[in-house]
Amino acid sequence: MHDHHRRRFRGMSAEAMRAAADAIEAGGEPVRATTRVQLELPPQAMERLQRLKDRTEAASYAEVIRNALRLFEALVDEHEKGAEFSLKRADGEIVAYKIFAG
Repeated sequence: MHDHHRRRFRGMSAEAMRAAADAIEAGGEPVRATTRVQLELPPQAMERLQRLKDRTEAASYAEVIRNALRLFEALVDEHEKGAEFSLKRADGEIVAYKIFAG
């Protein structure tokens, strides 16, 4: 691999690097399949993330965050359409659940 291509790959996962190398060998430009994001979390937030990872048996923190983003996006979409949210508890009680202010 040429040096000018190596610089493009700094911080990429091994899988993404292999895909990029395959694209270069096939004559195409490498496609970045993922983007690395670094988060700084206070201890309490990190504990919450760890608990969610354990409770959901997620393989990684990234999996927990991807799942949370999908759920949050779906809730925002429904909220924008005027949906109201409620929960049905195990005893059958239905309670309003205010997720968004206003």
